[in-house]
Amino acid sequence: MCTPPSCTGTSVVSETLPIKAVALGGGHGLHASLSALRLVTSDLTAVVTVADDGGSSGRIRHELDVLPPGDLRMALSALAGDDPAHRAWADLLQHRLGGSGALAGHPVGNLLMTGLFERHDVIGALERMAGLVGAVGRVLPMSPLPLDLIAEADRFDPADPERRRTIRGQSSVAATPGRIRSIRLLPAGAPACAAAVDAVREADLVVLGPGSWFTSVIPHLLLRELGVALATTQARVVVTLNLVPQPGETDDFSPVELLRTLCAHAEPCGGLHIDTVVADGNAIADEHELQDFTLGIGARLLLSNLATDDDAGLHDPARLAEAYRTTLNTAFDTTGGQGWR
Repeated sequence: MCTPPSCTGTSVVSETLPIKAVALGGGHGLHASLSALRLVTSDLTAVVTVADDGGSSGRIRHELDVLPPGDLRMALSALAGDDPAHRAWADLLQHRLGGSGALAGHPVGNLLMTGLFERHDVIGALERMAGLVGAVGRVLPMSPLPLDLIAEADRFDPADPERRRTIRGQSSVAATPGRIRSIRLLPAGAPACAAAVDAVREADLVVLGPGSWFTSVIPHLLLRELGVALATTQARVVVTLNLVPQPGETDDFSPVELLRTLCAHAEPCGGLHIDTVVADGNAIADEHELQDFTLGIGARLLLSNLATDDDAGLHDPARLAEAYRTTLNTAFDTTGGQGWR
């Protein structure tokens, strides 16, 4: 395995590539991949989880039975245009209301998007929000319905670590003191967003991760139509590993365990062919184990310096963009000689 020199610095990507890219995830993880991918291509689609039931999104969802708007708002913010007017709108959408009343803590964007959901279909509402911020690309929900996460977890009782409990709700899953073993969606058989399925089928590059593994990354594999599209797409599929463990979700998961869990959840819809695993070399304790596993599933491993200089837990957009460009531009060596492994 070699580290491409172009991935070690923070040079700004100078031009975009004529490719269609799709990023799947939610929250801050999806924000990171979108911030990088917009430096790679202008034909970009974000597919966002819709199972959030905590914070402002949870309050809105409980009261009005609409899609949780928070992760959709975050994706729109990541794709906001560079024009000052568009940036001003993006900043306003992220602003949280103060005070101590019923509206305290709600981001303005969550309230505005909820109003649009009540007046328009989901896609139309998101298109109008995208217009406000001059979004570079599209933002789509993974499903037109709000979903619930159901997790099976163990290691709650030291005297009986194999005993399992069922946990319901994204916020509860993310905060569980146990170890998550598997996850599923309710309602069973919920539809995927048709436009999101089409985007995956037509993509040249599909990116899963970084992000909260069980609550933002894996759920995309569990909707049948979307899972089948991911299993059969001709796109180059890239999995981006997190820089640090997700508290409450993956504290004691190794990178190999994360990948193994991802692949296991993809099996019911036909599996997931991963072309490249992207990771920060400084965040990997056992490079040989990860390299052996990626080779075993037919993928290549790209290790590089991907974090910002100021915070080892945050991806640097330019560095991550260069990693994605390298996965597209590098001629892989399959002869056993030097090169990508």
